Amino acid sequence: MYVVEMSFECFDNTTISAVDQAINGLMDALRYNGQVLGREFPIVMDEAIFRVRAVCPEVDSLHAQFNSDSVKACLNRLSNASLLAPKVKVLGRDLNSEAAAENFAPSWQVIYTTFVHTCSPLRCGETLMPIPLYRVPPVLNGDHKSIVKWQTEWQACDEVQMAGGCKAEHATLHEIKDADSDLFRRGWDLRGRIEYITKIPTYYYQYQVGGKSLADEQKRPCPKCGGDWALDEPIHDLFHFKCDACRIVSNLSWDFQ
Repeated sequence: MYVVEMSFECFDNTTISAVDQAINGLMDALRYNGQVLGREFPIVMDEAIFRVRAVCPEVDSLHAQFNSDSVKACLNRLSNASLLAPKVKVLGRDLNSEAAAENFAPSWQVIYTTFVHTCSPLRCGETLMPIPLYRVPPVLNGDHKSIVKWQTEWQACDEVQMAGGCKAEHATLHEIKDADSDLFRRGWDLRGRIEYITKIPTYYYQYQVGGKSLADEQKRPCPKCGGDWALDEPIHDLFHFKCDACRIVSNLSWDFQ
């Protein structure tokens, strides 16, 4: 990932509220297209220039060729706030984040995230490196907002259940673990949509914790079809189960690792 600085220069008198609305609208559109990562984008005023720093998956993530219709519309509306199109400066690689995948058409891919990840939830199945969302066709309504919103909810549930300090732990664990939960069903449907538009086998990650014993866990069936899906060797030391029919992967319960 790379840290970039976007500079917005005023060409006429304007107001802080107009600038705030225009820039934040653009940053939201870029986020929902996967071109910038994270949710907070501080705006700094430097006389007649407003500067924003963000993390991007690649050096050229903000190139016009990747812009969604929503991003293009927000860029056009900058003039309403008397702002010129942003100048982009790449400050360097972010040492605290993962590098993006090099192969955007792997033999298989997987929807996988955790609450500590800010990168794309679409991962190369061969390397587990994140594939920038703008590198695949829009999932719904012209961009990738649906998958970004799903990721935000999944990560929120993951953080609550990991903390384990309140009654909500069980409800949030249900959402990321059980195949009949709303969040699981929505994520699995998005997986199907991505597979349809990319023509690449796309799997969904089922989080697993708990269980009666290691022996029972190793015999755990696929949560959708009930079939045998245990692997002889784990993939990436993470996925111990893989159902090619249902397109689901899962870990051996964390309680037995």
